[in-house]
Amino acid sequence: MPTDIVMPQMGESIVEGTITKWLKKPGDKVQRDEPLFEISTDKVDAEIPAPASGVLQEIKVTEGTTVGVNTVVGTIAVDGEAATPAKAAPAPEKAAPEKPALEKKAAPAAAAPAAPAHTTHEEEEEARSSPLVRKIAREHGVHLSQVSGTGLGGRITKQDIQQFIENQGSNVGTDAFVRPASRSEAPPAPAPAAPPPRPAAPAPYPGDLVPMTNMRKLIAKHMIESRRTSAHVHCMYEVDFTRIVNLRAKHKSGFEQRHGVRLTFMPFFVRAAIIALQQWPIINANIEGESIRYHRNINVGIAVALDWGLIVPVLKNAGELNFLGLQRGITDLGERARTKKLKPEDVEGSTFTITNPGQFGAVFGLPIINQPNSAIMGVGGITKMPLVITDKDGNDSIAIRSVVHLTLGYDHRLIDGAVADQFMAQVKKNLEAWSEEIG
Repeated sequence: MPTDIVMPQMGESIVEGTITKWLKKPGDKVQRDEPLFEISTDKVDAEIPAPASGVLQEIKVTEGTTVGVNTVVGTIAVDGEAATPAKAAPAPEKAAPEKPALEKKAAPAAAAPAAPAHTTHEEEEEARSSPLVRKIAREHGVHLSQVSGTGLGGRITKQDIQQFIENQGSNVGTDAFVRPASRSEAPPAPAPAAPPPRPAAPAPYPGDLVPMTNMRKLIAKHMIESRRTSAHVHCMYEVDFTRIVNLRAKHKSGFEQRHGVRLTFMPFFVRAAIIALQQWPIINANIEGESIRYHRNINVGIAVALDWGLIVPVLKNAGELNFLGLQRGITDLGERARTKKLKPEDVEGSTFTITNPGQFGAVFGLPIINQPNSAIMGVGGITKMPLVITDKDGNDSIAIRSVVHLTLGYDHRLIDGAVADQFMAQVKKNLEAWSEEIG
């Protein structure tokens, strides 16, 4: 019997999901645990792996359709079984323009193998990479067989392919990555050309009316609810970041060699905020009815910008982590957010949020509070500016310094302006006088 593909339950409170994209079409070979389709729920977007190896026999639920958990959305003819005629689900009356692959009839059964043949290089690469990774590889003429994957089971992450391209520098090109022939065999005959990738959905033209994605609908809903709920006030502080810029430049190479993770600026901001939150617990609290909930733990939500929206994974019990633990946790959450590997519990339970508009060049931002938090800290861009420096004897001079502007958005129902300013003054002090070991 074919293996059913079902809509998974991504958390106890999740009752339905929307299929946003099929990564395979009927008749395609699939390997167990390779990404098969993408879903969107009210918690996370995620890639769903194939439950078995074989041939995708039928797609029962088209892209853009929302169904309940445990609904059968397709079937796989497993190894050793004959694949019956593969077909896609009938297209809805008003099909979305970005679904051409699902509206084509699949090849008859005779064209599909009775059982998967030997896996080709292309199929191996697909099995251990996401569509985004393969897109980057095609754009730079990189064969993924040359790239070592650091993800689970040797899976190639976006960071892996970008690091590989960066290391190759000007040598990156189609001719630079021709697969070497086997050492024990003569060069093989040219393999048949791989089928061209499915075209991406066309970018909308001015005047087009395009339906919102589920993620965009949820973002819009949450932002409006936050504005209606909290009395938003913002304060902004200028921080001399030179000490940390120099510290990172000195240690980033050795840090990565010792720990296998890049040293970024974000754990410095997170650690500085944690120390201040421990001193000003009201910033880590929230309103429940007519009471105030003071949280035992500091769970820091860190906003991650995605190509398709924004998500805020949560670094749990961040106050218990050392600097290296913070960096590893931040890197892990960011990577899993970009590769759609987050679980519902990864985006729940934040008590304080940090967002980083500065990575795109913003001097500072005025972020909206991430409910039910009472405060959110925005990190601006790090730029060089002339500052007046006062030495220990009280003498002033002008120097070029690395400066970052930090903004705190807070709920004025709970947090008074004086408390918000004292909190931010402590964050500023923690950064300018940084003395902790970074590992």
